[in-house]
Amino acid sequence: MSVVGIDVGFQSLEHFKTRFTRFKRFHGRAFSDPYVQSAKSSLVYDLAQLPSGSTGIKVPSFYTDAERRSVIDAAQIAGLNCLRLMNETTAVTLAYGIYKQDLPAPEEKPRNVVFVDLGHSGYQVSICAFNKGKLKMLASASDAALGGKDFDEVLVNHFCEEFGKKYKLDVKTKPRALVRLYQECEKLKKLMSANSSDLPLNIECFMNDIDVTGKLNRGHFEEMCAGLLAKVEAPLRSVMEQAKLKKEDLYAVEIVGGASRIPAVKERVSKFFGKELSMTLNADEAVARGCALQCAILSPAFKVREFSITDVVPYPISLKWNSAAEEGDCEVFPKNHAAPFSKVLTFYRREPFSLEAYYNNPKELPYPDPTIGQFMVQKVVPQANGESSKVKVKVRVNVHGVFSVSSASLVEVLKPTEGEEPMETDLAGKEDEVCVLCFGSTSEDGKEKNQASSAKKPKVKTKTVELPIENSLRWQLTNDTVNLFVENEGKMIMQDKLEKERNDAKNNVEEYVYDMRDKLHGLLEKFVSESDRDTFSLRLEDTENWLYEDGEDQQKQVYIDKLAELKKLGQPIQERYNEAEERPKAFDELGKHIQQFMKIVEAYKTKEEQYEHLDELEMLKVDKQVNDAMIWMNSKMNAQSKHNLNQEPAVKVREIQAKTKELDSACNPIVSKSKPKVEVPKDEKAEQNGPVNGQEGTEAQPGSPEKGAAGGTAAPESAEGNKLPEMDID
Repeated sequence: MSVVGIDVGFQSLEHFKTRFTRFKRFHGRAFSDPYVQSAKSSLVYDLAQLPSGSTGIKVPSFYTDAERRSVIDAAQIAGLNCLRLMNETTAVTLAYGIYKQDLPAPEEKPRNVVFVDLGHSGYQVSICAFNKGKLKMLASASDAALGGKDFDEVLVNHFCEEFGKKYKLDVKTKPRALVRLYQECEKLKKLMSANSSDLPLNIECFMNDIDVTGKLNRGHFEEMCAGLLAKVEAPLRSVMEQAKLKKEDLYAVEIVGGASRIPAVKERVSKFFGKELSMTLNADEAVARGCALQCAILSPAFKVREFSITDVVPYPISLKWNSAAEEGDCEVFPKNHAAPFSKVLTFYRREPFSLEAYYNNPKELPYPDPTIGQFMVQKVVPQANGESSKVKVKVRVNVHGVFSVSSASLVEVLKPTEGEEPMETDLAGKEDEVCVLCFGSTSEDGKEKNQASSAKKPKVKTKTVELPIENSLRWQLTNDTVNLFVENEGKMIMQDKLEKERNDAKNNVEEYVYDMRDKLHGLLEKFVSESDRDTFSLRLEDTENWLYEDGEDQQKQVYIDKLAELKKLGQPIQERYNEAEERPKAFDELGKHIQQFMKIVEAYKTKEEQYEHLDELEMLKVDKQVNDAMIWMNSKMNAQSKHNLNQEPAVKVREIQAKTKELDSACNPIVSKSKPKVEVPKDEKAEQNGPVNGQEGTEAQPGSPEKGAAGGTAAPESAEGNKLPEMDID
C-alpha cells in the first residue's frame, strides 16, 4: 500500500520497518556512498545492498545527472508518465509568476525575485527574472545538507541524551520509540516558532511503560542550532554573485518551505537582503502547485495560459576525449547555462573515438562522483582519399536536466559526376544548436589548408551518415533491469490487490457478526424464535472468537465460506422482516387496482358514455377477474393474520406483485380501448357559375368589355377616362 502526505507520519509509527521516509538524500547513491553509510545509524528501517535501484518523485535543483536518471527510472517502474522532471525552485517560480497580472512587458526590464526554499531535506535559493508570459532562471545555489530534518536531529539528540540521564533509557536502540520522538520533536519545533516561552514535551508509555517528559524554549533551541543557522547566508551570497545583481535590483524576496517558519531563519534572510520577506505562496504546497501547473501546460487535455520557462544547468559540464590522434577537453555547458539546450561539436577523425562527460567542479557537488558517463562514437571511417572525416556530435541537456550525447553523424564527401557542378549540402535540420568548436586536424597537409582558408573554397557535394553511439552512464539501470523491476512492481501490485480482497472478505465476516448480533435483540427480535435466536447468537460468538484466533490470517475463500454459513442462518430472519415491511404496501397496491377496475365496471353497467363502446362479453371477463382478485386477496390476508411473525409468511410480496401484474395484463387492454372514429361526410362543392357570397349575376368572362361591373372585381380598362390611379406595391 502506498501512502503519501500527512498520513505517512501516522503509518510510519505503526509500520516503521516497511514505511520509508526521509529518502530524498539517498537518491541515486551507491550503498557504499559515504553519506549513506553515515546516515544509516539514524534510520528506523534497514538498508540493504542491491545490484542497483531507485525510487522517489521530487527533484531538488541540486540533483546531479545520476540522481535525475534515478528518478526517471523510478517513475517508469511505478508506471508513471513523467512529462518533465522539474527543479523545485523552478516549480515555485511558476506557481508565483503564472498568476501575476502586473508583470512587465517582454520588451521591458524584467522583474527580479529571489526565492528561498528551506524544506525538510534541502536548502535552495534561486533568482528568477519575470516578464509577461515567461520566466527565466538567472542563478541557483543550494545546501543539500541543511533542512528541517537537521533541526529535528538536533532536538532528537538533545532529548535522547536527556532521557538517557534522567530515565536511564537508550532511545536509539528502540526504533518505534525513536520514531515517536522524531514526531514529537517536529511538533515541538513548530510550537517554538510561534512561542518563545518554555514548552513541554510529554510522551506516555515511551519505553518500557515509562512516561517521559522534558521542556525547551526557543532561545535554547537557537543556541543548539547555531552551527546550522550559520549556513543560511552562504547560498544567499552565492546566488547574488552568480546573477551579478545588487540588492537594489530585487523586487521581492519570497520564502517557502516548511522549515522557513523558524524565526531565526527568517531573521537572517531578511537581514541579508535588507527587505521584508514576502510570504504570498503556500509554504508547504508551492512546489506541488508549480508541478501541477507545468503538467497542465504540457497536457493537451487542459487549457492553461501560455507561460515560457527557461531553466538553468546547475553545475558546469565538460567533455574530454581521446583517440589515436589526440586528447582534449572542453566545457560545453557552463554553470547557469539555459536549459533545455543543444550544441553541436565538430570533430575530424579517422576511427571511432570516445567522449567522457563530467562535472568539472567537484567541490560544488553534493554527490561524490563527478562522472556523468562515457559515450563511444562508432563506425567512424576516413574519407575515400584517406583524409579525416568530419564528425558532428550533438550534445544536449534535455527538459529533465539530464545530459546526453543525443546523436552523431559523419559528413561524407561525394565525387561529383561529369557535367555536375560541385556543391555543398547540409542535411541537418535547423534546431536550437550552436557549433562550438572544431577539434582535430583533417590530414597531414592541414597546415596548408589552414593557410589557404581565406581563399575561396570549391563547393563539394556531401552526404550525412548517422553513427551509432554506445552509452555507458554512471549508475544507469539497464533496460533489462528496469523491465525486471517493472515486472516485480506488477507482481507486488497484484499481491496488494489480493491482500485487499482478503482483508475485505475478513472485514465482511466481522461486520456481519456485529450487525446481526445487535439486530437479534432489536430490529429482528420478533421475527425469530427464541431457540433459533440462541443458536444463531452462539454461532456468531464462536465466529467472533475464531476471527481473533485461528481465523486471524486465512485465505480469502475461507472467509467467504464462513460468511455464507452465517447467512444461511441469518438470511431467513432478515427476509421475514423484509416481507413484513413490504407486504402491506403490496396489498395496498393490489387493492387500488381492484377498486379502479370495479369503478370502471360499474360505470359500464350504468351506461356512461365513456365506456358504452366496450364489448359486453369482455367486460364480463373484467368483472370476473376483479372478483377473483378480491377473493384471493382477502383469503391471503386472512391466512397471513393467523401466522406469527417468526414463521414463514403465508403469502410473499412477490406473489402479491405477480397477482397485481396479472390483473393489469387481463383488464387494461379491455378497458383502455378508445372509441371508434365516426367519418363526417364531405360537403358538396359550390357551383362556380352560381352566385357566390351573396353576389348576384354571373362573373364576366375574361376579356369581356363588361368586366368590372357590379358584383365583380373591377379591372383596369383600356380607355384613358376610366383608368384607375397607379399604386406603388411594396
